Amino acid sequence: MRLEKLTQLLVLLALVISCNQKAVRVEVDSSVGSDEFALVLPDWLSEPMIPKDNPLTKAKVELGRRLFFERALSKDSSISCASCHLESFAFSDTIALSAGASGRHATRNTPSILNIAYAPRLMAEGGVKNLELQVLSPLENELEMNMSVNGACDRLNADSKYRADFERVWSDSATPFTLTRTLAAFERTLIGGDAPYDKFLRGDSNALSKSAQSGLALFTESGCINCHSGPLFTNYKLENNGLDERYLDNGLFRLTLLASDMGKFKVPTLRNVELTAPYMHDGRFITLREVLVHYNSGGKNHPNKSERVRPLNLSEKQLSDLEEFLLSLTQEFK
Repeated sequence: MRLEKLTQLLVLLALVISCNQKAVRVEVDSSVGSDEFALVLPDWLSEPMIPKDNPLTKAKVELGRRLFFERALSKDSSISCASCHLESFAFSDTIALSAGASGRHATRNTPSILNIAYAPRLMAEGGVKNLELQVLSPLENELEMNMSVNGACDRLNADSKYRADFERVWSDSATPFTLTRTLAAFERTLIGGDAPYDKFLRGDSNALSKSAQSGLALFTESGCINCHSGPLFTNYKLENNGLDERYLDNGLFRLTLLASDMGKFKVPTLRNVELTAPYMHDGRFITLREVLVHYNSGGKNHPNKSERVRPLNLSEKQLSDLEEFLLSLTQEFK
């Protein structure tokens, strides 16, 4: 009876807050192109915020897509943005630390950038406020693309096709302003689709197995939903989840130098979590079950550990049900 009531409540809530699938019209600045781009959103997502100085246009988004796959943006032309953000894995990577230019490796796990348009803060410690600025981080990081933004622009402007395309979209060449905004525009179009969980909320009782439905109830009752909330299953807050007693990567502390911020990282989305292994900021957990075991144990002692991370004492059957529910958050990728 408890599970039935929970299911009815969730379905009712979904009906109240959702709307029919729709195309979102965005304001277009004629100075940067007039070919309006319409986002098509799943019914569980509202309209994302689009910066006024970077409206979406078809030409800009297409140019951004090409740049996303452009290896010439790395110093040795060995990798592109798409090398680490693989579409079939929800635009994440499959290894703990992605390979950068010149055989180097990043120091943090590559997150999914699906639905990144909705993130109020970016990077693992939340230190970047928008996609336009975030583009600079992997581009200029010596362990990633290792390319100055000015050097990247020089390469693009030396290519007659890119030079013509930037002129068509921006009435300007590739510059730090136009390059970062073009890539950001494309990334904002990476919007996730429906998963079995969403079908279940819309009334398809067969979309989730009985095990997954039990896992959904556990997800709420055990408190997972307190941090992994909302349609994207994240509150985007910065938390210490008890990974270590002593951190090699100090997370938010790197920015603030406050002892109270030691080991705090942004709460990740659980959408498509089945595809985004390995997990945590350093990719230490290979399987989803390892993640659940960590939280079930309550994590390690640290003065900054969130009070929400505590021993759950779930049985093996309950862990399996919870895992089954998390798998239901995976959409189909063609």
